[in-house]
Amino acid sequence: MMTTFTVWKFEDPGGAEQAATMLKGAESDGLVKVVDHAVMTWPVGADKPETHHSHDDEKHGAAWGALWGILTGALFTIPVVGGAVGLALGALAKSTEDAGITKEDLARIRTEIVEGTSALFAVTEDGSLDRLGERFRGTDQKLITTNLTDAERETLLETFGGA
Repeated sequence: MMTTFTVWKFEDPGGAEQAATMLKGAESDGLVKVVDHAVMTWPVGADKPETHHSHDDEKHGAAWGALWGILTGALFTIPVVGGAVGLALGALAKSTEDAGITKEDLARIRTEIVEGTSALFAVTEDGSLDRLGERFRGTDQKLITTNLTDAERETLLETFGGA
């Protein structure tokens, strides 16, 4: 059983919420087991993004809930430019490395998710990526980061029809 962590970016504040609904529907149909997920939205005019975390799997969800807090709380208080960025991201990466999230992943998430966008953070197991990808086709999504190998990542991108 492989646990997959993915972060998908959407070019509008409501895109990730719509994708989360599709993900839950795919779970109901037996295509994937959702261990946990969080939706981050950054409405136009807001100072920072808002995150809504749902405890999908109570047994495993608490650990991921702490991660969502780190990602959404601390990550977006780090300035985007300046000398402190690398140090702050490095310190934050120490708390996320067990989940397979690197300093580079954090930097990508921090620079990709901006005002007017949204993101779906998902932790899944036992997924049928081909069938799941069919559900997401046509959505304006971009895979920002994942803990998959390069070959698995390529398959995922081909399956989901996104870049």
